[in-house]
Amino acid sequence: MTTQADVARIARETGIAAGPPDTGDRIPQQPKRRRWGMTAVGVLIAAVFLIPYVVMVLGSLKSKPEILRIPPTYLPEQWHPDNYATMWDVTETPLPFNLISTVIISVAATILVLLVAIPAAYYTARHKFPGKAVFLGLVLITQMLQPTVLVTGLIREFFVLGINDTWLAMILVNAAFNLSFAVWIMHSFFASVPVEIEEAAQLDGLSRFQILVKVSLPLVWPGIVTATIFVVVSCWNEFAASLVVLTTPENQPLSVALTKFVGQYDTAWQYVFAISTVGIIPVVILFALIEKRLVAGLTAGSVK
Repeated sequence: MTTQADVARIARETGIAAGPPDTGDRIPQQPKRRRWGMTAVGVLIAAVFLIPYVVMVLGSLKSKPEILRIPPTYLPEQWHPDNYATMWDVTETPLPFNLISTVIISVAATILVLLVAIPAAYYTARHKFPGKAVFLGLVLITQMLQPTVLVTGLIREFFVLGINDTWLAMILVNAAFNLSFAVWIMHSFFASVPVEIEEAAQLDGLSRFQILVKVSLPLVWPGIVTATIFVVVSCWNEFAASLVVLTTPENQPLSVALTKFVGQYDTAWQYVFAISTVGIIPVVILFALIEKRLVAGLTAGSVK
């Protein structure tokens, strides 16, 4: 029977190492103290951002006198989930129609922006034409203009077109003022894709449109997701133009309907908190759904 000592002796005589060589390339483990410190900092930062939302949700479950009490109470002494039921019954503010209006305007404006911004960003990234730098600069400069500044001219145009106080008017406004940012963001993503990939696809017989749909779009999926999130959130929170363009209460979005609960002498804070909570739920759901696609897009669209 060969013992461990015999193995060591044979290894010394033949010059063969008895065990695997120690290359010295072992990766040192991260100290536990450092990991705990990073975790604590992350939890602290998350708490700073989440505390206002927790206060808002708890406030929506309180009565108005309890919200105004000094010193304030953190948890409700008497829970009032009925606030979420009674706020829909307020006759002065048709909240169900306001929620539908917000969803339709935001979704339609986002789709319109993507339909226009994707071809525009792809063309500017793949073609050279006179005044390209000036065009991209003007696209970025238009981001400084706000609907509030141009609202007078916009209303005049809408009256001429006969679409004042309609969803179509707000869809066009939101799409116009978010288009420049979407083009600029996706232009940089399209420009980062190597041209050789599209040339190889063209040699395989794909048309320019097929290359855009089957090759380029999967690679720039993170840029499309980024533009989509920005446009949806911007349209969802738009207030100034909606307040002026949409005069019918049923056509106004939630951002405008929320102000109906804030009066000069009295404010229904329990409804303000409840409507705000309902208003952020679709945005949270959107982020939850897009997060997986964003990670998948970053993995699939990486170019070594």
